[in-house]
Amino acid sequence: MIEDFAHRLTLDRIRDGERVDLVADEPERRAIAQRLSLPSLDRLEAHASLAREGDTVRACGRVAASLEQRCVVTGEPVAAHVDEPFEIAFVPEPRAGEVPEEVELRPEDCDVVFHDGAAIDLGTAIADTLALSLDPYPRSASAEAALREAGVLSEEQAGPFAALAKLKKGLGGGEA
Repeated sequence: MIEDFAHRLTLDRIRDGERVDLVADEPERRAIAQRLSLPSLDRLEAHASLAREGDTVRACGRVAASLEQRCVVTGEPVAAHVDEPFEIAFVPEPRAGEVPEEVELRPEDCDVVFHDGAAIDLGTAIADTLALSLDPYPRSASAEAALREAGVLSEEQAGPFAALAKLKKGLGGGEA
């Protein structure tokens, strides 16, 4: 894994209730943009409150970013903004040969990231959180026209009700 926004916090220095503010500088933003195949990443910051219980650290906060993604249809840049809450639990990595306890996560449960027992990497976890917050199918304003020009049917034209309407029209049926 490329550590493009590494901010390691040693466990012995983390205090319960500590607040951490991270702001990516230009080289970090450029590296993250490259890793995520983004045309640009103009802003990335995160604000987190840390809670420590033994070797487990919870980080709760918000990640905010201004960026551009590529349209899935045209490849044009599409401006996007991310402002998402996050909750991450940093837990010790299981030792070799140790079978980790099975944990069932619910949708409202937080993300789990393993640490080496000495430090957590909050920055890399924030960059990964940003990646998960991105629109998987960004579209530019010209995407619909490009799809139409390529002969791709819209949802209304290709859906089951469109087929039924076409069949009804073909049978000579009108409005009931």
